[in-house]
Amino acid sequence: MPVIKIFTDGSCNPACKIGAWAAILLFGSKKAQLHGNEQNTNHQRMELLAVIKAVEFADANFGNAPIEIYTDSQYVARITDRKDKLIKNEFITKRGNLLHNSDLIELIIHQIEAHSITFIKVKAHQRINNEGDNRLEFNPISFNIEVDKLARLIVREEVSKVERN
Repeated sequence: MPVIKIFTDGSCNPACKIGAWAAILLFGSKKAQLHGNEQNTNHQRMELLAVIKAVEFADANFGNAPIEIYTDSQYVARITDRKDKLIKNEFITKRGNLLHNSDLIELIIHQIEAHSITFIKVKAHQRINNEGDNRLEFNPISFNIEVDKLARLIVREEVSKVERN
């Protein structure tokens, strides 16, 4: 069965608390690009929201194929490793507080349980050169760069709108 490849990124201007997320989905010869923005948010929420929105789109449009999620966010990539502990502790920290972003983390955990999802950590802010693996037809770095640029562009545009008003 073909695999759905999803590339996600999030960005945020912490001073304005304006954020954006972006995702690129590849399935066979099909490519989809998704993005959105949020007010009163943070970077981690945007990273999580990119995954959630992409998996929802994949589920609605490509069926229940296995999913590979490429992310430069260690926070997102490690959710699978932390899943059982988070559930056991009911998303409560050692200090007795509700875990930040628990609402979105809980949604991703439900997606992980409903689908065959593998998270693949990619190095952030890479450059493409003409050596080695970068010449491959499928280059995760190029898609990671593309979603990073899109998320940052949306944040800049939204901040600019606020500053003009």
